[in-house]
Amino acid sequence: MCDDAAVIARYTLPEMAAVWSEQRRLELWKEVETLSLEAWESLGKIPAGVAAATRGADCPRPEEVAEREKVTNHDLAAFVDLLGERAGAEAAGWVHYGLTSSDVLDTAGGVQLAESADLLLGALATLFDTVKARSEEHQRTFMIGRTHGIWAEPTTFGLKLAGWAFELARGHVRLTQAREAVAVGKISGAVGTYAHVPPEVEQHVCDALGIEAEPASTQVTARDRHAQYLQTIALIGASIERMATEIRHLQRSEVAEVREAFGSGQKGSSAMPHKRNPIMSERMTGMARLLRGYAQVGLEDVALWHERDISHSSAERVVLPDASIALHYMLVKFDGLIRDLVVDEERMTANLEATRGLVFSQAVLLALVDRGLSRDEAYRIVQGNAMKAWDGGQSLREVLAADTSVGLSEDDLDSCFSLDRVGTSARVVFERLADLKL
Repeated sequence: MCDDAAVIARYTLPEMAAVWSEQRRLELWKEVETLSLEAWESLGKIPAGVAAATRGADCPRPEEVAEREKVTNHDLAAFVDLLGERAGAEAAGWVHYGLTSSDVLDTAGGVQLAESADLLLGALATLFDTVKARSEEHQRTFMIGRTHGIWAEPTTFGLKLAGWAFELARGHVRLTQAREAVAVGKISGAVGTYAHVPPEVEQHVCDALGIEAEPASTQVTARDRHAQYLQTIALIGASIERMATEIRHLQRSEVAEVREAFGSGQKGSSAMPHKRNPIMSERMTGMARLLRGYAQVGLEDVALWHERDISHSSAERVVLPDASIALHYMLVKFDGLIRDLVVDEERMTANLEATRGLVFSQAVLLALVDRGLSRDEAYRIVQGNAMKAWDGGQSLREVLAADTSVGLSEDDLDSCFSLDRVGTSARVVFERLADLKL
């Protein structure tokens, strides 16, 4: 688990934990310091060999920095002291030359954020592929569409999943943009003027680390970048929550159209042995709430005093790793949920039949309009017959067939109550989806 993160081990996967580990952070600090010395050497400012001596020094360990920080009350200063001691007497005099703490912190942080975003992008692409495949699998798995929680028109489960896939693809675009925003560093000195460190040093460091240089920094890189990253994470989390909420509704006992996979030894309730609860979907909902809170903190961190203060520092030590860790967990776990999701096609068909054809009311309405009735007149005819079917326990088709004033033939009614129309007309969505690649 990430040493500094507040997200508990239960929700931390090893790949993301490695990105945000305290040791990884210190290793990046050392790399920034070493690359800066390389640049200074190339400019002839410091003796040759200083950078090599620093690179060859053992990286201080988190517990060592914490112990020295008891004296310095400054973690980066404690790190610099220890690194200098290990690099040797000559190098010690040059380590951190011309730099301010944020040069190291923000540049190393830009690398961590880029690595974190790359992991998230990979997990998001995997989830997209899974949702897309299941969407194609269920192109013609017919079910009730619902609005306001009430029967609406027939749809297909594949069409529902297609909407999710397109939303995930938009999230991938947003996260790609957010990665570009946060993958920056700055080696421009105490208030960003380059007065004590030339731009060549910054360029060498950022190029070597594979990130961009902040074009106009203060003492820190601009925090709107971090806010964009956190808001993007929160929005992807909200997308997962939307999907999870739908699964929760469809798994309700009265609906029972889909359900999360249930292991052979799994227990749904400690008290009620019959329970099979949508626990992972509910977990996704809860974690999405966390992500929205982290996004709010990112917005609060944008407005720092003058060239900088450190009101953002303590908050970012929590929200940046935690948001990354939480979304990574959500993406990986939700992918497994979708991959193993049980789709009860027979129950979907039974629920459709239980509507007694009421979900085809719009098709009947339009058929009457096509025969020359005004829309209001047609609406009142269909509505009256629909209420009669609802209250009398009959099918809408039976009631319409018995109403001679309606004037629709058996062929007309066949067309109105056909699911094939839905399957055929929705094909365009799957054609669009087939062309979509991340």
